[in-house]
Amino acid sequence: MNGFMSKSEQVQALQREILAMQGFRVRPEREQQDTGLGIINQSFPHHTFPANAVHEFISGAPEEAAATSGFMTGLLGKLDRSGRYLWVSTRRTVFPPAIRLLGLAPDQVIFVDAASNRDALWAIEEGLKCASLAAVVGEVRDLSFTESRRLQLAVEQSRVTGLIHRSGSRLPGVTACVSRWRIRPLPSQTAEGLPGVGFPRWQVELLKIRNGKPGVWQVEWTVSGFRIACLEQAAAVPVLQRTA
Repeated sequence: MNGFMSKSEQVQALQREILAMQGFRVRPEREQQDTGLGIINQSFPHHTFPANAVHEFISGAPEEAAATSGFMTGLLGKLDRSGRYLWVSTRRTVFPPAIRLLGLAPDQVIFVDAASNRDALWAIEEGLKCASLAAVVGEVRDLSFTESRRLQLAVEQSRVTGLIHRSGSRLPGVTACVSRWRIRPLPSQTAEGLPGVGFPRWQVELLKIRNGKPGVWQVEWTVSGFRIACLEQAAAVPVLQRTA
């Protein structure tokens, strides 16, 4: 920092340096990925989805787990349409042919069925070290701070996106993941005058985001990707859920 910078410029420069050390590097415009999340991007540092990071999703009931899988699948399809993905779980619930409806071709995904939570975490970490992958999805029940820190360190080197889905975990606890999300299903809405079922719709809660701003949105999946159906106040997120 030089002496000719104003205080606000010095603060902004310092913030950029801190974010870079934490893995939030500003990519050149030609390399930035549009995840289609629209106004949600305003909650992220640099107003861009942190692709080189580990994101944590928590769910309780089976319907929440299904909604979370759907949202993550849509997000993967927007990260890198030509990429390859690793999906690790101890109890697979995803039906591969169905993910095509959410913008992801089944042959782009390598599914790994692990025998235990420990084996799943090992496979997830090894996948996150592989720079040839676009992203790794890991479905585990428990995740300690130390384990999550190892995953975050791996992505800071490989620049692979990590999505960790913790289903049925009673106490999420503290992790090193840069964000924590909760996805809940909402009733779909059909076009006026047309019968049938509408597009999938979710309540998307960004419970925490490092150096960002939590919030709540209603998000719908359409043939062209995500669409923000309704914006709610960030204060609607319960305080206990936002603490991490």
